[in-house]
This record gives sequence, C-alpha cells and structure tokens, in this order.
Amino acid sequence: MDRRIFLGSALAGAVSATLSACGGGEEGVATSDLASSSRRTTTTTTATTTTAPATAKARVIVIGGGMGGATVAKYLRLWGDAIAVTLVERMPTYTSNIMSSMVLTGQRSLSSLSYSYDTLRTKYGITTVFGEVVAIDPVAAKVTLANGTVLTADRIVMAPGITFDTVPGLGTSDKMPHAWQAGPQTTLLANQLKAMSAGGVAVLSIPKTPYRCPPGPYERACLIADWLRVNKPRSKLIVLDANPGIVTEVDNFTSAFTGLHGNVIEYHANAEVTSVDPTSMSLFTTAGTIRGDVINLIPRQRAGTLIATAGLNNATEGRFAGVNVLSYASTVAGASKVHIIGDSSATTQPKAGHIANQEAKVCADAISRILSGGSPDPAPVTNSACFSTITMSQASWLTAVFQYNAAWLNPATGVTGPAMAPVAASSAASTGWNSDNFEEMGTWFRALMADSFA
Repeated sequence: MDRRIFLGSALAGAVSATLSACGGGEEGVATSDLASSSRRTTTTTTATTTTAPATAKARVIVIGGGMGGATVAKYLRLWGDAIAVTLVERMPTYTSNIMSSMVLTGQRSLSSLSYSYDTLRTKYGITTVFGEVVAIDPVAAKVTLANGTVLTADRIVMAPGITFDTVPGLGTSDKMPHAWQAGPQTTLLANQLKAMSAGGVAVLSIPKTPYRCPPGPYERACLIADWLRVNKPRSKLIVLDANPGIVTEVDNFTSAFTGLHGNVIEYHANAEVTSVDPTSMSLFTTAGTIRGDVINLIPRQRAGTLIATAGLNNATEGRFAGVNVLSYASTVAGASKVHIIGDSSATTQPKAGHIANQEAKVCADAISRILSGGSPDPAPVTNSACFSTITMSQASWLTAVFQYNAAWLNPATGVTGPAMAPVAASSAASTGWNSDNFEEMGTWFRALMADSFA
C-alpha cells in the first residue's frame, strides 16, 4: 500500500470524531476525506519506530523545536529516504502556547503544557542539539552555534517562531507582561490578576494583524472576563484593539463582548498602543490614555530574530519571510536550500499551531521528494481548526481549508500570484458556544500534541 494512503486512511479515523461538528480542524485535526487524499494532511501517526539511518543519503537541520519544527523533523524521518535529521533547539522542553491562557484562570498548569523531545530521539532517530544558533549560511547550508560548532546539511528548515516589536517606554519592566509565549510571563500575569483587588481594572491590548495564535487575544479577553466575573466582582476589562474591529469569529466575539461579557468588557477598536509608562501603569494610545491595575500588553509581532539575521525577512513590511508554499523554500535569491515554516513565514494561512503542523508536513513531503530527485507536490492542501474559550467551560470553533492556487487574487492586497487560497465551501464556524465544544477542544489538543511530539 502507498504510504500516503496508509497514513491518511488509517489515522484519520482516530481523530475525525474530535471535530465531527466542525467537519475539519484549524489548530488540529484533518478530516477523513482530506487525510485520505495525501499524506501531508494527516495529524496523527502510526506506532512505527524509525531509527537513525546507518548511512545517511541526505542531511537536514531543523532550527526550532516548536509545533512546526518538531513536526517537520518527525515526518522527514517517517517519509524521507534515509534522511538524517538534526533538531537544534534552545530549550530541552517545549511549553505549548495553545491552552496557555487557561493558566491565567488556574485551569491548567504550565507543567501540563510541557513536552520533551525524548520520543523524537528514541522513536524516530532524530538527533537533538540544545544550543543557540547565531548564524546561518543559506548558500552553503551551514548553521553556526553560539559555542562555535558548525553544522552542515543539504537543507535547513527554520521554525524560530515570533519575536516582538519594542514598545516605547516599556524598557525592561515586567509590569505589563505579554504572556504570549508560554512560560514565566504567563505565571507573572496569572499572579498579577490574582492579586488585583475586586473592582479593579485590567487592560488587554490586541496588536495589528498578523499575529500568532493561539492563544488568541479575543478568546483570552473572554476567558479573563469570565474569570473576573467569578473571582473579582465589579472589575472591568478594557480591550484595546489596534485593528479596525474584531478580525476573527466576528459574530461570536461581538456577541460575547456585548452580551455575555457586556458588564465586564469595554471594547475599543482602532486603539493602537504608541507608548507606555509602567510607573503609572498607563498606556498611551491612538484612542487616548488608558490606565489599569493589571495590563496584558501584547506588542506587534514579527518573525523570529534569526530570520532577520539571515536576511530572509523579505515580506510583510520586512516582518516575515517570503516562501514558496509548494515547499516553503525561501524566496530570497540564493536561499532556496532554506525552508521556513510556522509563524515566521508569510503566507495566507493563519499563524497558528495547527497550521504550523500542516505546513511542516507539506515541507517534509517536498524536501523528501526533492532529495530523492523529484519535485514537490503541485497541489498541497492544508486545513485549520481553532477552538476559542468563550467562558471557563464553554467554547466556539472555526475551521478553514486552504488549497494551492497558482494565480489567486488576494482580496486583501489586490495582488495575483501563487498562494494557499481559502476554500470558502469548506470553511465554517460554530453558531455560539457550548460545553460540548469545550470538551472536544481538549480531545483535539491531545491529538495535535501527540502528532507533533509523539
């Protein structure tokens, strides 16, 4: 049996029930009809053990061990013909951003979101190197670490995630944590919320798009508002949105903001933070000065610093990396041996953990074909599913499918060209929210993380 058909048909059934109401999945799972069409749309894997090749036919270095990096490393070993894979990551464990807003409400711990690379090493034969990458040679496909070690390969896959714009006035203050990368700032913000007096004012800022989610800023706002209602009576949450209005799940979040959480949330559109004063806990915005007792300041985002260091930030005002979405190879001249996936790449797909997982599979498929003398699949398909916490026990969902179109007219930019175009007929969103969706969110999350790390 063809391995694509085997992986698709055998595994799609294991996760199809997770999003049966959605007909698909953004941050997580492929439906059976999508998964059966190509190996890259699967989101779970078999129990096959793949040891490191005794004699490598090709070598790939993966930089970054998040959702995209871990997945591409795993599937290069599963699908590649004797490809040796080295994963370079700064930290020995990965802490999931998905579900991390629930740490703020005490519903999850950071340790419950922690994943190691042990299975990638022992089950899939991936070499892990924990260290800091300081330089990349895109032409020679060389990677230099902070300790002076130089690694060479036939291809490099970069998945360094995001970094943040500097906010004037913030400096090194920790009084306004973004908590947008799960870790110490998540704990800090949780403690600040717990310490806030009843009747206090919390503020959450939403940056201009594109930004990475989950956590999504609108779902975080709903979750915090519900927690404040229960734990901090008479408190208010001011939401400052730098965008002209709510940019996702407009019906659900508008209803939640104005109805369910209308007594807690005060929403302001076109309110971009221009500078801050941590001493007085003030935000200076295009909509005026806002003060709060607790401030969740989420700055505007760009590709991980290493993308700019390597000169690969050639898209979206120099914020992200332009890629050929058939293989995720860089579009910078001379850098075709470097592939960029996940939040750092500039595509028409969301910057989300499940899309990083999907992009990783398209990339792994393409690289394995290229290194075997072939060409990338000419018609990749990805799907994206997202659950949003509207309360501490209820959730909504959103799903979308993207298909390669060599001459797609992007309505947002007016530009025609190759892109992963959204398939309108395959996109949907829940009408409202409920507890069943909340339970399905947990099942979906476990399936996604198992696919990426186990």
